[in-house]
Amino acid sequence: MNDYLILKLQGPMQAWGKESFEGLRPSELFPGRSALLGLLAACLGVDRNDREGQQALAASVYFAVRIDPVFDKETKKPIATQKMTDYHTVKNAREDYRGLKSHDTIQTWREYWQDACYTVAVWNTDKAIVTLAEIVQAVKHPLYTPVLGRRSCPLARPLFETTLTAESALAALAQIGNHQGTVYSEEPSKGAIELKKRDVPITHQPRQFASRTVYLTTSQGVPHVPQ
Repeated sequence: MNDYLILKLQGPMQAWGKESFEGLRPSELFPGRSALLGLLAACLGVDRNDREGQQALAASVYFAVRIDPVFDKETKKPIATQKMTDYHTVKNAREDYRGLKSHDTIQTWREYWQDACYTVAVWNTDKAIVTLAEIVQAVKHPLYTPVLGRRSCPLARPLFETTLTAESALAALAQIGNHQGTVYSEEPSKGAIELKKRDVPITHQPRQFASRTVYLTTSQGVPHVPQ
């Protein structure tokens, strides 16, 4: 049995980083490891240049993310999750973007999910430096303002949902909500599909990422995948 912290990520817009270049900033289907570590780091007050703190947090936690459907409060019908693209012009772009120099202005397109909702299970590794109890307190009383991927994506509700004990991350998520969906977990499970995701931040190399294995499965009900 393990202890789990359950988070709810819900807001009018969310943006979860995916492999990108300066011009196109696509949003991943669900918040990846880098995004979730950044979210917890904000709550804990770990600065961007605090490599030791970032490494300690990364070594302490595993994640499982479930994509949840959102329902209209009045009609009780599901609301379709949609992707929105926002257009920008940006100065001081990186020099390797299509040969432009750093002082040139480029066009960019940034993607956001609208009406998305995720349930996240967080649990400690065997060699945890930052305890789950410390993370729970930080989530309840964050030192820096947590956002859903970008500063323009505020929370619609507090991150903290509950803490519970369960045999697995899937079992923990199954206790939350009646509408179960697709789960992307760092914990292996029977019948899960293995995926490779390149979203593990390399602390000593900013903006560089390593790969990890994610296990895709579904809990009760029909899987919900935004289109």
